Amino acid sequence: MDNDMKLVVKGGTGEIVEKKSRFIANVFPVESEEEALEIISKMKKKYYDARHNCFAYTVGDDREVERCSDDGEPSGTAGRPMLDVILGENLYNVLVVVTRYFGGTLLGTGGLVRAYSESTKAGIAACEMKTKVRGFSFEVGIDYSLVGKIQYIAEMAGAVEVDAQYGERVNFRYNIHKDSAARFEADIIEKTGGKCELEKSEECWVEV
Repeated sequence: MDNDMKLVVKGGTGEIVEKKSRFIANVFPVESEEEALEIISKMKKKYYDARHNCFAYTVGDDREVERCSDDGEPSGTAGRPMLDVILGENLYNVLVVVTRYFGGTLLGTGGLVRAYSESTKAGIAACEMKTKVRGFSFEVGIDYSLVGKIQYIAEMAGAVEVDAQYGERVNFRYNIHKDSAARFEADIIEKTGGKCELEKSEECWVEV
């Protein structure tokens, strides 16, 4: 995993003009490859009169799926440069579709790479983003008398409560930045006098 993960909360649109060719980049958050393919299909119908509708997307917390298409442009001049921008920006679960309306002048290989890259950047710049960082998940089981103390420790450490189960005891699940995990663990043990069940779980992404 990268050190941070950027996610699109709200998609956006950016446009550049290169030698009278219009490059319109539409950016979308996606949760699955099926969703990405459905949006691509809709974009091709929306811009049915365009010369090209190139795309790039990545899906999965570890980018299990990465795809791109030049859609008729010379090989390697559109989809791959678009995907490179996505990867360079540390974006996850995102789809970019760049529509080109041909302006009558050939741009050449370098010109196309530049135009598709810059239009992708313009679309991304128009989006609303959030960031997640690498961290760990902790399961904390305590008596009710310690709830306030645990919540205070978590707040001071910047831990994010993601679940709470109230039964005979209280069981919390927290996600926390990897750099704060050791201190968080030590504080819980120390300030509860060891009167807790504490389990450090798998690596996860934590929203900041």
